[in-house]
Amino acid sequence: MQTGLHRNTISKVYRQLETDGVVEAIAGSGIYVRDQVKKKDIKESIQSKKPGRDPSLEAKKAIDKLINIGCSLQEAREILTNEVDWRIKCGSRVLVSTPREDIGASMLIAEELAPRINVPVEVIPMEELEKVLCNSNNGTLVTSRYFLQPLEKLAKKYGIRAIAVDLSDFQKELKMLTELKPGSCVGIVSISPGLLRAAEVILHSIRGNDILLMTANPENSSRLLALLRTTNHVICDSPSLSAVENTLTKNRSQLIRMPLIHCAANYLTQETINQLKKEIGISN
Repeated sequence: MQTGLHRNTISKVYRQLETDGVVEAIAGSGIYVRDQVKKKDIKESIQSKKPGRDPSLEAKKAIDKLINIGCSLQEAREILTNEVDWRIKCGSRVLVSTPREDIGASMLIAEELAPRINVPVEVIPMEELEKVLCNSNNGTLVTSRYFLQPLEKLAKKYGIRAIAVDLSDFQKELKMLTELKPGSCVGIVSISPGLLRAAEVILHSIRGNDILLMTANPENSSRLLALLRTTNHVICDSPSLSAVENTLTKNRSQLIRMPLIHCAANYLTQETINQLKKEIGISN
């Protein structure tokens, strides 16, 4: 059914209805209009709302807004149902995508999302993404903000959604780096070349040339070993930790001293994970 309304208008109305309890998110299943949810679940949902807000009253207000812009009740119902169906389609899987050159960034994002959302998470290089969407145009595209624009174009073409996740500010790691003594040698190990480049720029901006920095991808065993032989402190991402530890164990006799190892716990902010879960219909 064609209503003549812009998708942004429909989305705003839907978000309001979602916030006000007109629709219900069920983990691992999707988002449903409230009359499709069990009465017990509806009652519990209403009771959990903030005091002073009546979901039924708010729902009526939202529907009134649709009527005031010229929609019939049937059209309002169709708009809501279509939007819910679209959200369910987008929530069926998560496709994490960055350029092949920095597919490690996608792997870091996927590693943190997979245990926290109850939908399939796939890593797809941007160069192969359109081919994948041609075969099955459902899901939500997820990337970092650096690569959002090209993914938004693809999402629009295939009628799905693209979302950028916010990376951690790495405040704990930055604090460690700022407190290192001049002349220290620090190593950074990551599966993401983009993260390594960013680390070099940031560290130079805050410490200049008073400490030595080495970087390595864990798959480059010779470079990783050279880094571990030289540095006093090593910061790595979670996927690189096992390679760092195994290399230290195997080459202990070659090391004059053992570097201090710090594994960065998070690549994404908790807020961005919670927002993504909300967008695909999973309750926190």
